[in-house]
Amino acid sequence: MGLIGYARISTIEGAQVLDRQLDALNAAGCERIFEDRASGAKAERPGLSACLDFLRKDDVLVVLDLDRLGRLAGELITLIDQLAARGVAFRALNAPMDTTTPTGRAFLQIQAAFAEMERNIIRQRVNEGLIAARARGRKGGRPRIMTADKLRYAKHLMADRARPIPEICKELGEIRPSTLYHYLHADGSLKTAGRDLLENARKEESGT
Repeated sequence: MGLIGYARISTIEGAQVLDRQLDALNAAGCERIFEDRASGAKAERPGLSACLDFLRKDDVLVVLDLDRLGRLAGELITLIDQLAARGVAFRALNAPMDTTTPTGRAFLQIQAAFAEMERNIIRQRVNEGLIAARARGRKGGRPRIMTADKLRYAKHLMADRARPIPEICKELGEIRPSTLYHYLHADGSLKTAGRDLLENARKEESGT
């Protein structure tokens, strides 16, 4: 059984991020490591293509984090299923994601299903909110620019570093970039205003 590593950084991530992955993959015993400098949503990743061509039956493809291999759950499952059909297993070092074990395989399927469901629910809520806001117009007061559901959806959109901010703002209902950055950092992590908005929404939903 050969351990074959794959490391990826986006075009805006630094060398330290790649070094961290390489160190972990080497420590795990990978005999060869392939690299890419591209977005996880980008179809053309020559390093990954070369890695997939190199893999042989009984090999194990190893990554540090699951999102290094890809961001879309459906595509991840398809890729891992294709590897399994070739007799190649998959392992993510920072998660119980080891398809050489039944538990790891089940965890992958469950996590991917919940991730897809969460994205779909958030997208549906945002769309419903936008439709309701447009129907109300300005009657009953000015609608809130950023809602908790819209903020959660924004976090998902910003996780794809290759997606332009103007495109994200348009999908969120033509909000301003300054409004987006009031709640989120450039990497999609929450600022104080974002944390406060989600906490207040949680209290409203729970009635506390």
